[in-house]
Amino acid sequence: MAKAIHMMIRVLDEARSVAFYRQAFGLDIADRLDFETFTLVYLRNAEADFEIELTINKGTTEPYQLGTGYGHVAFCVDGLDAEHARFVAAGFNPRNIVEFKRDGGLLARFFFVEDPDGYKIEMLERHGRYR
Repeated sequence: MAKAIHMMIRVLDEARSVAFYRQAFGLDIADRLDFETFTLVYLRNAEADFEIELTINKGTTEPYQLGTGYGHVAFCVDGLDAEHARFVAAGFNPRNIVEFKRDGGLLARFFFVEDPDGYKIEMLERHGRYR
């Protein structure tokens, strides 16, 4: 059976992105591999082995075109309201919390935020299938 191990995104500013993911999601650098034309930074925390791979292409100065294909990556937490308030206080400008219902029951509570490069991130409250 295949196991998901990481997702990759291209970012302009390594320090800015590492700081955002550390403060927002508690992700720390698990590994950093520097090459002649690019650097790979792997971020994770104790909650899971899954990593976010930041790719920093040296010499790139213009923002990446995210296109219409990228959706989002999702994290889940206990206490979504407290996390939302923490994101607001940190100046991350999260969107409002949404309650998503199906057949009259709560399917999910979540909000979205964008990282410094404009990648969308969903923060879900642990509930149902989102654990």
